[in-house]
Amino acid sequence: MKQNIRIGTGSGWWGDRISPAAELAKHGQLDYLCFETMAEATISAAQVRARRDTNFAGHDTYLEDRLRAVLPACLANGTKIISNQGWINPDAAAAKAIEILRQLGATGVKVAAVNGSLITQQVLGLTDKILENGQSTQTLADTLISAEVYLGAEPIVHALAQGADIVFTGRVADPSLFLAPLMHEFGWDPLDHNRLAQGSAVGHLLECGAQVTGGYFVDPGFKDVERPWDLGFPIAEVNDDGSCVISKLAGTGGCVTLQTVKEQMLYEVHDPAHYLTPDVTVDFTTAKLEMVGPDRVRVSGVSGKPRSPTLKVSMGCQEGFVGEDMFFYAGPGAMRRAEIAKTVLLERFKIVDLQSDDLRIDFLGLNAIHGLATPADAPEPYEVAVRVAARTRTRTQAEKVGREVDGMAVSGIAHTGKRVPFQDRVREVIGIWSSLVARDAVQATVTISES
Repeated sequence: MKQNIRIGTGSGWWGDRISPAAELAKHGQLDYLCFETMAEATISAAQVRARRDTNFAGHDTYLEDRLRAVLPACLANGTKIISNQGWINPDAAAAKAIEILRQLGATGVKVAAVNGSLITQQVLGLTDKILENGQSTQTLADTLISAEVYLGAEPIVHALAQGADIVFTGRVADPSLFLAPLMHEFGWDPLDHNRLAQGSAVGHLLECGAQVTGGYFVDPGFKDVERPWDLGFPIAEVNDDGSCVISKLAGTGGCVTLQTVKEQMLYEVHDPAHYLTPDVTVDFTTAKLEMVGPDRVRVSGVSGKPRSPTLKVSMGCQEGFVGEDMFFYAGPGAMRRAEIAKTVLLERFKIVDLQSDDLRIDFLGLNAIHGLATPADAPEPYEVAVRVAARTRTRTQAEKVGREVDGMAVSGIAHTGKRVPFQDRVREVIGIWSSLVARDAVQATVTISES
């Protein structure tokens, strides 16, 4: 067993930058490079695209770009890759990787696909209650599109034990991607909740990429970061006792400080003493953080509690459509014109009998974010965008939004700025609901292919 390993983050979400991952692959001296590209919104987008595009492979749409950027260096340096870029089709992701490996002349590379997270056909028989509203999951039967259960690290550990050099998963809890290589390399018992908690803490710190190295952190004058255009992605140097040092490549922008690590440690954590993952319940309140060098923070002391007997399931359901568009005003009187434009649209929506469950007309730059909480004496903007959005049951109704906004071009208020409607102004809405399923009711599978 190794005494320590180096893990780097290749992405913190689907649209993350690719060049920092390539730099890590070349210069990070990594044992593992992990890519996290999934979110509930990502799954929704994938399911919507799959419904309208039969040629959609179902994996991360940037999969090929990422692999071509990092594979040469990973192969040369012996760095293994773990990624949830399989989205709703890990097998297709593995097949694409095999194709690229063969083009690169790399033979004998083992690529694993981890399946089992997609439980659409069984979910209504395995769950009972919707967590958000307490209603029966049976109420979703007519609108259900997909259901994905959050798997943990163990299937990835099984893949690594079979010699996998690259592992693609579907829905797996974000920290589990990083915990798996620690369990594999250090031989950690899946029920050793203190070690698994520390490993999950490592994963949680790394999962959002540059957020722990200065990304989503900069606030000029309060929290300044050097060269925020060149943020380095994080590296964790992890010891077999679970302690680690969070760092980044020397010479890259950003920073690793007690503050950046603390902010990421608490990010998206409802209860720091009771952070639920499929692998373990993490207690961050016992953590000890130490600055041990420039851009180097040591993390230790995270404790854990036994894992839950249940796993979380996200269920995507069809919930109608949104029609959306916008137009603009600038200069003196911009807000006065925007206000009368809103009145005009509300009246015209009555004329065309727009049937919507929700209708919003917001003024970007004034109240689009804070809504009714916007101060009554907020300064009048010199320019304003009017955003119009309606949520409807049918696409036909949603299309009325764009049609009436188009009419503002020549039948609207003076100085209306209208953009050319080149984009699709109607999108299908996939709502996300949650439930719990018994852990032993879900079976993951691992398939190994070789280039």
